[in-house]
Amino acid sequence: MQPLYSIARWLPIVAVSLLLPNPAATVQADDSPAGPNIIFIFADDWGYGDLSCHGSSFCQTPSLDQMAAEGIDFTNFTVNSPVCSPSRVAVMTGQFPARQCIHQHFAGVASNRKRGMPDWLDPQGPSLPRMLQQAGYKTGHFGKWHLGGGAGVPTEDQYGYDDFATFNGSKKKEIKKDGLASVDHAERFMRANKDEPFFVNLWLHEAHLAHFPQERYLQKFSELNEQQRVYASIIAEGDEGVGRILSLLKELAIDEKTLVVFSTDNGPEATRGPGDKIHRKGEPGLGGYYSVGESGGLKGRKRSLFAGGIRVPFIVRWPAVVPAGRVDKTSVITAVDLLPTFLHVAGVSLPEGFAPDGENVFAAFQGTPISRTKPIFWQWRGGESKEYTWPSTGIRDGRWKLLVNHEQQRIELYDEQNDWAETQNVAQQNPEIVEQLTQKITAWESTLPTAPNESCCVTKRK
Repeated sequence: MQPLYSIARWLPIVAVSLLLPNPAATVQADDSPAGPNIIFIFADDWGYGDLSCHGSSFCQTPSLDQMAAEGIDFTNFTVNSPVCSPSRVAVMTGQFPARQCIHQHFAGVASNRKRGMPDWLDPQGPSLPRMLQQAGYKTGHFGKWHLGGGAGVPTEDQYGYDDFATFNGSKKKEIKKDGLASVDHAERFMRANKDEPFFVNLWLHEAHLAHFPQERYLQKFSELNEQQRVYASIIAEGDEGVGRILSLLKELAIDEKTLVVFSTDNGPEATRGPGDKIHRKGEPGLGGYYSVGESGGLKGRKRSLFAGGIRVPFIVRWPAVVPAGRVDKTSVITAVDLLPTFLHVAGVSLPEGFAPDGENVFAAFQGTPISRTKPIFWQWRGGESKEYTWPSTGIRDGRWKLLVNHEQQRIELYDEQNDWAETQNVAQQNPEIVEQLTQKITAWESTLPTAPNESCCVTKRK
């Protein structure tokens, strides 16, 4: 497969767009890198409505607004879990996290065992950075890990990273959560590898608990109420990190050969009462009282398979390849699509015998809305029966999304095409659709393992 990339020495962009069916598939100069750079920025616990360009009532995100103005803003992107670890597993593997029995966040060994989970992501399994590394890319991971932590876990380089600096990880090269140390390391890596193709996973801490607002941003948002002031400061810091990455691409003159994608791992954290002003886990920082992120009117928040828990911002930017200033309200894209899409962009074939759950959606990145060919499945075992967290399994197929909890015998059906916010349960009006989707969920669940891989567990399961 011919590498896909963009360089400043191209023919004028308009001419390229007219002459080539794929404006990224261009003959490269002899001294050019073998492929484009790819940067995936994954923020933490942002709501769909936390961006200014998505209608936030109090947050300001000038860098992301500019990124959207220079690229495509996708409104129908979902992650594959409403919490951190499994959401990130989907990005790393291109597979639904249930295929590795990862359906909640990684915690202590006892908690993982109780949940039927392994203690870390299998380093021998599918790995996006390894696939790119083996194709000649320099690979780096900076920021949050949360794919297994503590003594005895695999280090991040075992997944295919040439360089890394993380928190919630192996502690081999640990960095602070507060501030933008992750961005500092990403910038260093980009400068060191500007003359060859690189892949960066930049996984920001913002806006996860605990909150560490900077005084300069607290002053900037001094007119807001106490909760909004803290949260707006955290979002502004994350936005600053995005802006720094985009500015460095221009400084290094690699802007036009770099694909940048921004998203977040799940919807906004639930807001807690005044008693949770201080983070309760014993670490410094502010608590859930300040988690006032906005879902943009979508039902549910973090820990929910409703739209507010899994439909999140997704912005794609690549000058000369991704059309500027577009909003795609049609393409249905999900996190497991990133692996096959990024490999396509890099000109890298899927490993022999590996079938991702996602599909290549690069046509949508180029401005042609896609019609999805594969269903999207979710599995969530949060153990709660609250108003928005009860769904334990879900499927989206075409216009329909079905949410199920077998134990509670609850089922809800939504017409995503006409009910973006999921306000009307239409299960009773569409029994045939419910039956069809239920059968697909049952068939999918029959393909899943019943126990985690013992090689990914600290102790053998009984």
